[in-house]
Amino acid sequence: MSSHRRPGIRLDRVSRLAFLVVTVGVLALYVGPLHSYVTTRGEAAQKRQDVAGLRKENRELRARRAALKDRGALEQEARKLGMVRPGERSYVLRGLPSE
Repeated sequence: MSSHRRPGIRLDRVSRLAFLVVTVGVLALYVGPLHSYVTTRGEAAQKRQDVAGLRKENRELRARRAALKDRGALEQEARKLGMVRPGERSYVLRGLPSE
């Protein structure tokens, strides 16, 4: 008998291949949730900026509303819009030099 080995399945190679396949599979399972987490985190940061901007705008609008409760300020705003009191005449001056 010769010492010629028969080609067959080598378990060490199969186990390495199986380990590699399982590792790649587990990593693939983490890709989707990781992408979702990163995307959601970015969207949350953007929404926080939006909310901060809206809060600032709300404060400004509340201050404007409070200022317009004063009759003099309300009349001044109305006149900027071209409104006149009953019985008054409205004049438009054109060609004035700009400041």
